[in-house]
Amino acid sequence: MKFDIKRIGGYMLVATALLSGFALQSCEDEPDKFELTGGKPTIYYIRPTDVDQKDSLLVQSYPESSICIVGSNLTSIKEMYFNDKQAILNTSYITDHTLVVSVPKDIPDKVTDKIYMVTTGNDTVKYDFHVVVPAPTLTSMSCEYVHAGDEVTINGSYFIDDPGTPIKVTLPDGQEVTDFVSKSRSALTFVMPECDTEGPVSVTSVYGTTKSSFRYLDSRGLLFDFDGKTGLMPLGWHSDGPVVTDTDNPISGKYIQIGNDATTMSANGDWNDNTYFFPYWPGEWTTPVSYVARQSQKLTDLADFTNYQNMAYKFEMYVPKSNPWSAGAMQIIVGGVDKISGTGSGLDVDGKECAGANNTYFNNDDLPRGIYRPWESTGSFDTDGKWITVTLPIKDFTYGMSGSKASGNVKLTADDFTSFTIFIVGGGISGTECKPVIRLDNIRVVPLN
Repeated sequence: MKFDIKRIGGYMLVATALLSGFALQSCEDEPDKFELTGGKPTIYYIRPTDVDQKDSLLVQSYPESSICIVGSNLTSIKEMYFNDKQAILNTSYITDHTLVVSVPKDIPDKVTDKIYMVTTGNDTVKYDFHVVVPAPTLTSMSCEYVHAGDEVTINGSYFIDDPGTPIKVTLPDGQEVTDFVSKSRSALTFVMPECDTEGPVSVTSVYGTTKSSFRYLDSRGLLFDFDGKTGLMPLGWHSDGPVVTDTDNPISGKYIQIGNDATTMSANGDWNDNTYFFPYWPGEWTTPVSYVARQSQKLTDLADFTNYQNMAYKFEMYVPKSNPWSAGAMQIIVGGVDKISGTGSGLDVDGKECAGANNTYFNNDDLPRGIYRPWESTGSFDTDGKWITVTLPIKDFTYGMSGSKASGNVKLTADDFTSFTIFIVGGGISGTECKPVIRLDNIRVVPLN
């Protein structure tokens, strides 16, 4: 076979021209495409990214805050460090004259108060800038009723243990804890000493002291303690289902137990309001319906729910290893006397219409309620032989019976917290068959901050 060199050469010239055209077109289509450049950057100043504050100059900022570096030849920067922590550079936010970046969230191990910019030529350009490390942040205590001699963990962030100023925890009675079982920048575990004083705890680092919004031995907004402080016990249908007892490792006297060794919960958490049901429906069988303190009173008489969106239900919980929880959602259901009361229907002493005892007010996806499924991520849940504190913010009470978002037009108001029901049922996620035992104590409603 003979090849026509001239023809092949012509084809190659045409192909080269086409490729060149494509390349030229591509460049024309992306005129602002980021490309690293040579040389070194010059920094004029640093400002906030907020347009309304663009005339303000920054010499310091907090971790995870966004800043805008203004200068020239900023496209020569290939890496950036704040002290010894590398920042993530997004080329979509880098031009020749501006560079938007977030201060790294990790606390520096070596503080130099410098930004280090590494160029394409591997030169390093320094710029003075201080990363402000906040005082400790406290988010929770693993058990707010922990016994003396037991381990407890304070969770939060910015727990910086500086050799010159060691981290410490101050208890409500003024005792200082400096000996820790374990410590990290987000958790401090220690053995609880003797302390009978209720109140917040504090954590002090080299960067300051912060007092917790939560409290040790918290008795604010106490609804059910089962030891007589409020006097209230289960009240309503099947109120004999949950057992009040103080046997087997109590946290603070008597507690309520839901579930037992003899009753199986199906994988889907089928309806069983004999065993897995704890109601408190207020009211007396009188005409008009009346309420007796420490017996059948409305829970709104014990706690102020005016600012309920910034409040949470809390309780201590114990799930033994012998009876782990692996199916059914704990549904926390509230409703005013217009939805549920522990009596027949009719007017009450306040002139309000009472709905009477019923299970229809919550048996739908209209009424919003809280959903708690601690077994969902692991498949099975127990509290590892310890009591823990559970916090359920009321702002998260947005679910229906099926576990999906409530679909109705019903909105909770401050008047809807006269009653309280826990029902472990359904929730929309299938687990595994189990015989869970769930012990609860010190059910309370408290401010979140």
